[in-house]
Amino acid sequence: MAEEKKIKRKKFDGEEVEIVGETYEEGVPDKGDNWRSKMENREQMLRYLKAGERYWFSDDWYGSERRKTPA
Repeated sequence: MAEEKKIKRKKFDGEEVEIVGETYEEGVPDKGDNWRSKMENREQMLRYLKAGERYWFSDDWYGSERRKTPA
C-alpha cells in the first residue's frame, strides 16, 4: 500500500489532530466486473435473485432496514 495521507483537522474543542485521509486508489471500475459476470448460468442468476427477494421482502427473514421486533 502506498504511503498513508494524513490530514490535520480541528476537533470541537479547537485542538488540532491528524487523521487518515483518502485511502482509495483512483481509477474506473472494470465494466465486466459485476454480479452477472460471476454467475455461470441462468439457474445461478435466478437463485441469487430469489434469495435477495426473500431477504428483503419476506416476513420470515429480516432485511437490513427491518426490525426483528416491531416498534
